[in-house]
Amino acid sequence: MPSEPLLERIEVDPEVMLGKPVIRGTRITVEIILEKIAAGCPIEEVLAEYPRLTRDDVLAAAAYARQAIGTDEFIPRVRGRVGRRSKNQPQK
Repeated sequence: MPSEPLLERIEVDPEVMLGKPVIRGTRITVEIILEKIAAGCPIEEVLAEYPRLTRDDVLAAAAYARQAIGTDEFIPRVRGRVGRRSKNQPQK
C-alpha cells in the first residue's frame, strides 16, 4: 500500500496526547507503536495488545516515521490546521 493513504490514518491534535501523532480516532501514539516494533514485538503481538488497531494502522505508524525522517521539511496534518505554519515557524 502506498504511504499516502496510510498517512491519512495518523492524526495530530493538540488536545489529544499532548499533540503527539496518534492513530486517528484513538489515543494510541505512533511513538508507542514504534517502540514496540523496535523492541522486537511482531505486528501480531501489537495488534493483540491493542485490539482497536489494524495491520494498516501499524504500517501507518512506520510510514509516518519514514516520512518524518526522510524529508528536509515535513509538516504533519494537525487537526483543524492542515498545512498552517505556527507563529514560531519561519517563512521560506
